[in-house]
Amino acid sequence: MVLGLPGELVSVALFLVGVVIVIVSVETFIEAVAEGALALGVSGFFLTVVLAGTDLENVILGIAAAYDRLPDLALGTVFGEALFILGAAVGLAGVLVPFETDVPRNYLGITLLAPFLFFGLALDGTLSRFDGAVLTATFVPYLGIIYTLERYTDTRYLSAEDVEIMEEEREATAENSDERGEDEDGTWFGLDVDPDLDVDGLVEDHVPERYEGPAFLGVALVAAVGMTVGSELAVEGAKELLTLLGVTGLAFGATVMSFIASLEELFLTVEPVRQGRPHIGVGNVVGSMLFFVSANAGLIAMVRPLNTAGTVVTVHWPFFFGTLLIVAIAFYRGKVGRPTGALLLAAYAAYWVANYAV
Repeated sequence: MVLGLPGELVSVALFLVGVVIVIVSVETFIEAVAEGALALGVSGFFLTVVLAGTDLENVILGIAAAYDRLPDLALGTVFGEALFILGAAVGLAGVLVPFETDVPRNYLGITLLAPFLFFGLALDGTLSRFDGAVLTATFVPYLGIIYTLERYTDTRYLSAEDVEIMEEEREATAENSDERGEDEDGTWFGLDVDPDLDVDGLVEDHVPERYEGPAFLGVALVAAVGMTVGSELAVEGAKELLTLLGVTGLAFGATVMSFIASLEELFLTVEPVRQGRPHIGVGNVVGSMLFFVSANAGLIAMVRPLNTAGTVVTVHWPFFFGTLLIVAIAFYRGKVGRPTGALLLAAYAAYWVANYAV
């Protein structure tokens, strides 16, 4: 009992509060860094790659779990969020708003081939610290390849201009919510899936223009503290929940933890599709997959080696490769329709079942 409350309730509260703090802090951090860099005259291209692809909340929670001797929980978040984006986010977009997209074959090739380095290093049953360093190092070349493709191809999935246009469209229509139970600020049916703070408005309203750059970076530092505090709370709560529920850290991280931490991915993927800009949603998918199989898994392994045997081989890799292949085929054909969306949602549901059936 803590403060007269059952231990189970305290554990659930710690976990949920911690995850929410991490999500809000990460979203605030990203916005603050982006606005600060632009205010200081830094190019927005790399920041757009970060906004579209790198999922900081996932790696922060993963690193915290690995540091607290829960490496299976950390590894579960890598597979879980990847499956959430591929199965739930792309699947929901296909069911709600069937869309067509013209994905450059180079992007599809990179996305399909990138996981095999992670897979090869994990085949011996352990992802060591050295393996983690190798995976982390590959993320920089991936960014270099993306930069080259963005510079020399006509279809630009991760351009700063596209994100800026999308943000302007969201702001322009935010005051006129439609009657379908959704609005343009990331809230669907009363669920806030994009819970960042209005950093831009806060700074512009209270800070002189010449100090806006340093002010944005100051907000980013505060948000970084929030990430640390939130991740520790979430992991402490998860420790107790694993014992109470009698489940493995791998299964919990791949399902519950990843689902809660990834809700904003629904907005990042589905909303651009709904607005008629599917390439932005696809850019989020491509960038996220590259991040998950390189820096995300790599940074976690550098903190503590990961066990990649057992259900990692029999459950997580098969579902990951299978779902990725379905998405890649749909992108190659240029259309994600309702049948494909339903198939992806069914695959994600089956992934949950498989995690708790073994």
